[in-house]
Amino acid sequence: MKNINILKTEILSNNWYTLKKLTFEATQNDGTTITQVREAYDRGNGATILLYNKLQGTVILTKQFRIPTYINGNEDGMMVECCAGLLDNDNPEECIRRETEEETGYKLSSVQKVFEVYMSPGSVTEILYFFVAEYASGMKVNDGGGAADEHENIEVMELLFADAIAMIKTGEIRDAKTIMLLQHAQINNLVS
Repeated sequence: MKNINILKTEILSNNWYTLKKLTFEATQNDGTTITQVREAYDRGNGATILLYNKLQGTVILTKQFRIPTYINGNEDGMMVECCAGLLDNDNPEECIRRETEEETGYKLSSVQKVFEVYMSPGSVTEILYFFVAEYASGMKVNDGGGAADEHENIEVMELLFADAIAMIKTGEIRDAKTIMLLQHAQINNLVS
């Protein structure tokens, strides 16, 4: 489609984030113009990171309760994930450094951006920026667990990389961003 013309935008919800109903015209490949109505959820953009220790063969992941998974069949609502967070007006690198220290307790000296992805482009506007970084025990500056003012209750997990990969197969890891970063690490031999 081309020549997109947004005719009307309605705010359906502006409670936690913004849910919009959009009416737009678009020109199809055959030249005809159509009108469509779609909803788009704008929750802001975010960043995520896989912390790995090549010498130890380990990764740092987090575990926390996620209500959307709970109401969609995840029995206890707990998810094993890479550290992540919303940009909150920071650039992606500043965001992921802040989130890493808040959630995992590690203060990173350097991070590497590996790609950026629209995670659910049919309904969510979010772009997620993906990073990797090496960690060492000397970088641990606090216990992590998340920001107290955000009522986060995050468990920090240090796992063997091989065990994390196996957890994808067993279904213990079902988070898309985490699977993508673990597979990136595997393909690029970041850790074994």
